[in-house]
Amino acid sequence: MNPNNNEIEKRLWDAADSLRANSKLKSSEYSLPVLGLIFLRYADFKFAQAEETLHRDVSTRRRGIGKYDYQARGAMFLPPEARYARLLNLPEGADVAREISNTMKAIEKENEALAGVLPKDFRQLDKSILIELVRDFNDIPLAQGGDVFGKIYEYFLGKFAMNEGRKGGEFFTPTSVVKLIVQVIEPFHGRIYDPACGSGGMFVQSAQFIENHKSKPVDEIAVYGQEKTAETVRLCKMNLAVHGLGGEIREANSYYDDIHKSVGKFDFVMANPPFNVDKVDKDRLAKDKARFPYGMPKIDNANYLWIQLFYSALNNKGRAGFVMANSASDARGSELEIRKQMIQAGAVDVMIAVGSNFFYTVTLPCTLWFLDNGKNKTPRKDRMLFIDARNTYHQIDRAHREFTEAQIEFLGNIVRLYRGEEAETDNGSADLMKAKFPKGKYVDVAGLCKVATLKEIEAQGWSLNPGRYVGVTEKATDDFVFKERLEELNEELEMLNVEASELESRISSNTGKLLA
Repeated sequence: MNPNNNEIEKRLWDAADSLRANSKLKSSEYSLPVLGLIFLRYADFKFAQAEETLHRDVSTRRRGIGKYDYQARGAMFLPPEARYARLLNLPEGADVAREISNTMKAIEKENEALAGVLPKDFRQLDKSILIELVRDFNDIPLAQGGDVFGKIYEYFLGKFAMNEGRKGGEFFTPTSVVKLIVQVIEPFHGRIYDPACGSGGMFVQSAQFIENHKSKPVDEIAVYGQEKTAETVRLCKMNLAVHGLGGEIREANSYYDDIHKSVGKFDFVMANPPFNVDKVDKDRLAKDKARFPYGMPKIDNANYLWIQLFYSALNNKGRAGFVMANSASDARGSELEIRKQMIQAGAVDVMIAVGSNFFYTVTLPCTLWFLDNGKNKTPRKDRMLFIDARNTYHQIDRAHREFTEAQIEFLGNIVRLYRGEEAETDNGSADLMKAKFPKGKYVDVAGLCKVATLKEIEAQGWSLNPGRYVGVTEKATDDFVFKERLEELNEELEMLNVEASELESRISSNTGKLLA
């Protein structure tokens, strides 16, 4: 985004974040109302754009402009009582919280897909703060284009996730990680499924990818999601609406409920599931051979349940990209056997190691897995691509990293070259490509990428850890400030100590129960 947009985002966030300083509310309590106001402002802007276009169309004017004319142009229909200007011009003694709530109800009444979704409890926010927020969100410069609202909404989701810690991580995956997943699986056309959809970032970035390739998302993709928390389902539906998307988003526990009848249905699956979940009732799942074709892992850990859910939802040409704990790449026992069968079936195509501090909820690194059911009919049939991206990042602040647009494109290009496709350089990756792949063809690069055969993978004990295959490259001198690095390491140590303490308490409790 350009500096102007960054300044707008920061100014608006500072205004919203004043709630934390000037009230007793936690961010989890005011996040939904604030996002609701951004949503309302965006809906009004899109409506105004569509209205202007419709009034210029002579044929439309003659027959009369109706509700569905607005919807056909990607806008929600807003009755007069739901226009943003009405809130700006409320008389001094008006009950602002009630008026905003009534506005939300009026939008839901005219847009069935949003029924029961929009926030309506604004009384927890002080009247003066509500008025200030309404005015601040009205000041977003319209000349910058409609997408500015979607990006501000996305920015706020990320900031709230950062503030809310573990809870926030349940609904938001960092945008740069999502963009990389989308770059690799290339969801140009078809049905997209996310059984742990959170706030819908995978769907939003898929739509953006399609727009960047000169197509209309509404004509190309249909999205389906499941999420176990009702509040997060609401966030997802609002996020989709903000970006002009619709979809089938349902509340469900994906371990036990398959609301979308997913088996063999989807062209693309994308997800960031919770890592290392225990106490899933596998007895309830054991008979579901369709969704769990390789059986139940014996260990009390749901990672390989999720992996099978993603795999089983793909059609015979489908691709999947998902975030997974590093431990899953080298897991032993029954998990190794499941992994081995998937590799031998030709399902696993690409593995990308991602460094630490990309996620707001954990500092630990992770791995991106990519499945491709169409791979068996290509020259890649008995091969896999491993990429070590742990040294590829942009430092946002002391505790957080992200991929730049050029880095995302570069990593995606490695996969494209591996598949025999043309590289893309619209987002600034030309210099990186020239440095690593000067001939424009795929080659193994020490410390970065390696194509391994099934025999090589078998020799490594069926490990899918990229570090085992790509080797190492000479590392440049690390230019760092000692005090900052020490603080980073100390923060990580403190987090690990907290986690160790939690595990110690759990072990002690379980031991007590066993002895009793």
